[in-house]
Amino acid sequence: MQALDQKLDQLAHRRRTLPQVAELESLAAEHSRLGDAEIVAQTTVADLEREQKRADVDVEQVRARKDRDQKRLDAGQVASPKELESLQREIEALNRRQSDLEDAELEIMERLEQAQQEAQALSAEREKVGQQVREVQQARDDSWADIDRDAEQARTERSELAGQLPEELLALYEKIRASQGGIGAAALRRRTCEGCQMQLDAAELKRIASFAPEVVIRHDECRRILIRVPDSGL
Repeated sequence: MQALDQKLDQLAHRRRTLPQVAELESLAAEHSRLGDAEIVAQTTVADLEREQKRADVDVEQVRARKDRDQKRLDAGQVASPKELESLQREIEALNRRQSDLEDAELEIMERLEQAQQEAQALSAEREKVGQQVREVQQARDDSWADIDRDAEQARTERSELAGQLPEELLALYEKIRASQGGIGAAALRRRTCEGCQMQLDAAELKRIASFAPEVVIRHDECRRILIRVPDSGL
């Protein structure tokens, strides 16, 4: 019974501490971080796209106004020298304005391209981590299935064995096990209790040896049930 209980405890511990469990926690945190970073990058892309559209409109407005002035100038529609000079100065100013706006537009386009590349890289990395998550989850689930099969078999064997034990003895074992770190019964091997690892003295061994095999014996020190085995040293 104790061996089966220890096996069940070990299987439960294995289930909780599978390497894939910790790995999944790390991957989930990384996937979340990448998702947040991707949202920020996508927001930056959207902002820059709007900024580029505004820059395009500004450039187009200046270009259209300059073209109209240039057509007036080329068509000889301006007769007044003063008005002609004013129109020429305006065209020069519009040229400078157009150049400045086109420089700003180019800078926005470069920033947009960089932001788009960053967003794409983050998306690809997040997808890669997502694939790793799925693979590790599958490995974890496969391991859990193996552990659960072994645990179910051990529980079945334990249930069958428990049905063969006297109720009072089973209740005593369960009570001791609950208060003694999961070990309610321990072998007495080579004069040592394997529950607390204490060696019994000669008087205690002599007392135990005097009991019939069916008598339930408890260790005076740790109060666990002692199981006599061929090499108990009695």
